[in-house]
Amino acid sequence: MNWQLAVDSFWPLLRGGLTGTIPLTLASFSLGLALALVLALMRIGGSRLLSGIARVYISIIRGTPLLVQLFVIFYGLPSIGLTIDPWPSAVIAFSMNVGGYAAEVIRAAILSVPKGQWEAGYTIGMSRNQTLRRLILPQAARVSVPPLSNTFISLVKDTSLASLILVTEMFRVAQEIAAFSQEFMLIYVEAAMIYWVFCLVLSTVQDRLERRLDRYVAH
Repeated sequence: MNWQLAVDSFWPLLRGGLTGTIPLTLASFSLGLALALVLALMRIGGSRLLSGIARVYISIIRGTPLLVQLFVIFYGLPSIGLTIDPWPSAVIAFSMNVGGYAAEVIRAAILSVPKGQWEAGYTIGMSRNQTLRRLILPQAARVSVPPLSNTFISLVKDTSLASLILVTEMFRVAQEIAAFSQEFMLIYVEAAMIYWVFCLVLSTVQDRLERRLDRYVAH
C-alpha cells in the first residue's frame, strides 16, 4: 500500500469535504427544511387543493431516485432552455429531495402535539397562526430532531452524487486523485473513512442534542 500517497491525498480530500461537501450539505438542508415546513403546513391545512399539491409533490420526490432528480435539474432543464450551473443545480436537487422527505417528519411531529395545546392557545386569546408559531412548532421541533438529524447525516453521504454533475466536493476530488495515481482502492477507502468520521461527529452532536432536549420532557 502506498502510504505516502495516502498521507499526501489526505489534506486535499479533507479540504474537499470542508469546502465542498459540508457547505453543500448545509445549504441544501437549510432550504430543504424550509420547503418541508411549507409542505407540512399545506398538508395539515384546511385547503384540499394545497394539501393535494403537497401530497403529489411528496409522492414524486419519494417515488423517484435522487440521482434521477439531480440529472433532471442539471441535464434535463437545458433542453427546455434553462441552464443552471453545477453547484446551484445540486443545491436545488438536494433541497427538493430533503423537502419531500422531511415534510412528512414535520407533519407527523406537529400532529403528535396534543390537541389540548391548541385549545390552550385559543383560551388565552391566540389566533391559529400564533398558537402554531408559539406553542405547537416548538414542541414539534423537539420531536422531529432525531429523524431530521438522520436526514442531515444521510445528506452528507448523498452529496457524493454531485460529483456526477461536476461539482467539486470530496468524492470528486477523490476521483481526480484516483484517476491520476491509479490507486483507486486506496483513495476511495480513504474518502470513505473521511465520510465516516464526518457522520460520526454529527451522530455525536445529535446524541447530545437529544439528551439536552430530553431534559425538558416530563417522564
